[in-house]
Amino acid sequence: MTHAIVQDKEKVELKRELGLFSAINMIIAVMIGSGIFVSPTSALERSGSVGFCLIIWALSGMVSLLAALGYAELGTVVPRSGAEYIYFVEAFAPLHRYLGEIPAFLCSWVFVFALRPVEVAVVALTFAEYIVQPFSSYIKNVPEESMHKVILLLSIAALGLMTFINLTSVKLYVKVQNVFTMCKVGVCILIIGGGLVWLASGRTELLTEPFKGTTRSPGNIALAFYSGLWAYDGWTAASIVTEEVKRPEVNILRSILISVPVVTLLYVAVNLMYMSVLTVPEMSSAPAVAVLWAERALPSWLGFAIPLGVAVATFGCGLSMQFGVSRLCYVAGQQGHVPEVFSFIHIQKMTPAAAVALQGLITLVFIVSGDVIALIEFASFLTWFFYGLAMIALIVLRRTKPDAPRPYKVPIVIPWLVFCVSLFLSIMPIVKDPSPKYAFAGIFMLIGIAVHYPYVYKKRHDKFLDKFTYAVQVLCLVASPDRKD
Repeated sequence: MTHAIVQDKEKVELKRELGLFSAINMIIAVMIGSGIFVSPTSALERSGSVGFCLIIWALSGMVSLLAALGYAELGTVVPRSGAEYIYFVEAFAPLHRYLGEIPAFLCSWVFVFALRPVEVAVVALTFAEYIVQPFSSYIKNVPEESMHKVILLLSIAALGLMTFINLTSVKLYVKVQNVFTMCKVGVCILIIGGGLVWLASGRTELLTEPFKGTTRSPGNIALAFYSGLWAYDGWTAASIVTEEVKRPEVNILRSILISVPVVTLLYVAVNLMYMSVLTVPEMSSAPAVAVLWAERALPSWLGFAIPLGVAVATFGCGLSMQFGVSRLCYVAGQQGHVPEVFSFIHIQKMTPAAAVALQGLITLVFIVSGDVIALIEFASFLTWFFYGLAMIALIVLRRTKPDAPRPYKVPIVIPWLVFCVSLFLSIMPIVKDPSPKYAFAGIFMLIGIAVHYPYVYKKRHDKFLDKFTYAVQVLCLVASPDRKD
């Protein structure tokens, strides 16, 4: 009923609200999460020295840029939202009636129902922990159990606010994200400025022998790169929302060329400032490196800025992650890989309201369920597996769609290089630590395949699904968008 009424009035579709500046901010918002402020020590521990650690951070940024450039070409050939998911659909689905759909389905299965909601849950919990730190002197006598409940309630409130913003309008999301991104970049600049003042005062003893202790172990070098590359995750953010970017054939490439080098420069500089003030043992034992650094290097009246900066960084990161994965869910609904109702658009706000609401509910379940860190570990190693598979999709599309418009074309050596890196990042954790959590990831994938066969491949239809679709339409005020297909 809703569908029919709306289509008589106007076309229901996503609007292109993201300009170049907003696309840049979105990428930076996801890339600069809490990691650079809370625990950026793994690369330092593995590399063994300040100098080599900085090289690792710089090279990790370069590899991330190369991978992002591959996505920029894919975005011109397949100008739809969903990033690697929709690239798999276009590249692999035509190759085999059954097996061709498996990569795209598993990508949506992992990202929509596990990985991204868990990551947003972690971000919301981290936000709650750091938003209360400036008030720690007033609540130091609060019992630990009560404090845990406060953190839980604050994280749920943060999730509610993220979901409200993403439900309301893309314009509101853009305005909020632009402000938050500027704030987190400002915190990085504050750390860099404070570090420069520290060094200018002559306290350079921790940097006098920058390569002393450099590791010679190939395994440690590999794991140092592993840590660095994970910290840069988020460069796909603009590709996930291609259909909402103005002039995507131009602005996605430009946003990547600006944002990834900027984040690389900030990461290298911030880590240099950390290591000029704190020793390796101090950084390793600190629950939040940036907070300990601020206590040592900044005047006391600025002590509130870093915890507040971490809170801002985490909220902005979670907001963009939810924004992006809801668009992936929206595209997967169009392809029939999730219930089609999640591809419906709000009749007034022109947002994928059902997909956003689904992500909010799944994330809420993870927040209240307990140890989300363990959940994120079992699936996170799959992220670079899908990135590598996207590079194979690029190579396949070069052959299957040689005449497709390509305003930008990456040298063929780049996707092969990124694929090799992604293969390493997918295999190394299993080789180094053959934990049962990787078996759980395999089981989760097998469950996905079991769901795919009857409901996607065989297109089984249940009456319950019709009732579910109607209920979601009524509750979320969504209607099916008009599509050319």
